[in-house]
Amino acid sequence: MKALWIARAQPFPLDTGDRIYTARLLRAVAQAGADITFAGFPCEPPAVVPADWPVRWRLVPGTPRGTARSLLSTMPLVAASHATPAYRQLVEELAQETWDFVVFDQYGLGWAMAPFLKARAGRAAPVLVHVAHDHEASVYTSLVRGFKGSVFKHAGLWQNLIKTRAIERHIARTVDLVTAITLEDAEKFHADAPDTATVVLTPGYDGVVSTRERMPADTPRNVIMVGNYHWVAKSENLRQFVAAADALFHQNGITLHVIGGIPDDLAAELRRSSRATVIHGFVDEIASHFAQARLAIVPEAIGGGFKLKFLDYIFNRVAVATLAYAAAGLPQDIRASMLQSDNLAGLARAIVEAIGDHERLNGMQQRAFVAAQSRYRWPDRGNDLLAAVRSARASIDAVPAQARP
Repeated sequence: MKALWIARAQPFPLDTGDRIYTARLLRAVAQAGADITFAGFPCEPPAVVPADWPVRWRLVPGTPRGTARSLLSTMPLVAASHATPAYRQLVEELAQETWDFVVFDQYGLGWAMAPFLKARAGRAAPVLVHVAHDHEASVYTSLVRGFKGSVFKHAGLWQNLIKTRAIERHIARTVDLVTAITLEDAEKFHADAPDTATVVLTPGYDGVVSTRERMPADTPRNVIMVGNYHWVAKSENLRQFVAAADALFHQNGITLHVIGGIPDDLAAELRRSSRATVIHGFVDEIASHFAQARLAIVPEAIGGGFKLKFLDYIFNRVAVATLAYAAAGLPQDIRASMLQSDNLAGLARAIVEAIGDHERLNGMQQRAFVAAQSRYRWPDRGNDLLAAVRSARASIDAVPAQARP
């Protein structure tokens, strides 16, 4: 099958959840038999692109627009910044070729659908697929509700929510197939677009798998939190959890280690205001940090979708503490092996109560690891997507050409 994959940029380096999901799914679909051409901006630096990634790159000249100019658009920020004249021209050129299916990766590429809709009346029209990373309207709604920053930034987030909701709903009602990372997201897309087929493609895992079976009894009273804190939702989640937990952790001899890219001003703010929190920033090697942690935390009250960090924690054999809301997409048996709470204060207290219970924590990580071992395989996701495309193709062909939208 000949496929065109339209995305924001080459998904490298593999340092954020959305890049990891795109890159691994791309490779899995190619290995399942698709002949893929990828369109997007070049990544920075170009040297980080693996030479053996099984796709052809059609790179957009130039760079995305800046935020200030994008604010004036009727599209959400991520869409406006990437819809440059050079990218539009490339999409028009690619639309002249014949494709079996075309992927619009993430809601920010909704503007790129237009040239492909012109061919819909013919039998050679490609299957149009939206690969969703979240149900973005839900994510932005939770961000707007939970944001505690300036009134001006809050107004900007509200404006972007309105634009995001509109374009996401338009995409879902226009394409032939929507892929979702969780069942919860698939149900939301079905509510937005009842006539559009959906398929759930939970992430796979092909990262490091720890060889240790048990956490040593002398492991320090460390907890770990990993993420990319440059996105406003992630930074707000971190800020709110530190505010809720730092004093309690300090009183109980617990150290929170925060790992991942973080804005300098946020890092400075947290270092000034906290006593039990260590800000590491980006690290080249993370396995040693997992080995020195009793618990890994997912305290994400803002946002949605599947958290890829769950798989990093589980396969590195660290017990997990999470907000119940953040565990969307995980099977019940894996959720049952985690500490869960409905709010940040309760989560901090649960961590304090459990951190000294060596046998309990080992039982939690062991049950989660066993339950996850056979569930998260990228090759399965590639096969599932191609099967869903074939099914969508059959449904399209069953409708007379003159009756198609």
